Amino acid sequence: MPSRATSSGSRRAAVLGSPIAHSLSPVLHRAAYDELGLTGWSYDRFEVTETGIADFLGGLDASWAGLSLTMPLKRAVIPLLDGITDTAASVEAVNTVVIGDDGRRTGDNTDIPGMIAALRERGVTSVESAAILGAGATASSALAALARVCAGPVTAYVRSEARAAEMRGWGTRLGVDVRTADWADAAGALDAPLVVATTPAGASDALAGQVPERPGTLFDVLYDPWPTALAAAWSARGGQVVGGLDLLVHQAVLQVEMMTGRGPAPLPAMRKAGEQALAAR
Repeated sequence: MPSRATSSGSRRAAVLGSPIAHSLSPVLHRAAYDELGLTGWSYDRFEVTETGIADFLGGLDASWAGLSLTMPLKRAVIPLLDGITDTAASVEAVNTVVIGDDGRRTGDNTDIPGMIAALRERGVTSVESAAILGAGATASSALAALARVCAGPVTAYVRSEARAAEMRGWGTRLGVDVRTADWADAAGALDAPLVVATTPAGASDALAGQVPERPGTLFDVLYDPWPTALAAAWSARGGQVVGGLDLLVHQAVLQVEMMTGRGPAPLPAMRKAGEQALAAR
């Protein structure tokens, strides 16, 4: 992959979203720049809402190489881009914008391959069934990842019939056998060999006391606060836990490589920087 690092001096990148103050993305990307010797690169964070994303994009100059996006921008940004990849289109969610030297803005989704890589790192490459806690953009990305990992059905535990219908629709689109269940029965999810928790902080805490005696693998996409009550209870029972930092690091590795044109990105250094930042909070 050709380097973009010396094409025009200093280059900029940033993470956008609302709220954004908690984001570890600057820590991870800056650690990668240091390891790769990209002294002219900077990475910042900006509080940007759905109503402000168009103006933000309109104010970017030629120094910008890319953007990381978190909620609520992953779908709102799509109409403002010059194009999106098949991966992003499959879930209608963009978490990465790569800005070419010609100014073209292309949306991609590194959450999906990031989830797959985080699971693979822990030896999870195939399961017979899985469960998802929650719905929304992260849940749809989880379904897309499970399309590569899960051989059988995926049960999504959601709070409304509208969410259930949405998840079934994503299953049809992604070729995943999605079944839905009411959130009141979410404890049933914990018996699956792979459980992916995509819920906001605190939403799954009540399930901590219902972890089975021999749990499988829990992938909890949160990283702050960490561990979540569910992740702590899961570990205490001897189950394997893949955390939000694992996902964040693996998807950030891909973002760094896409935005800078340099690679491989230094995953160990990025993870260490993230762990140190979380420990300091």
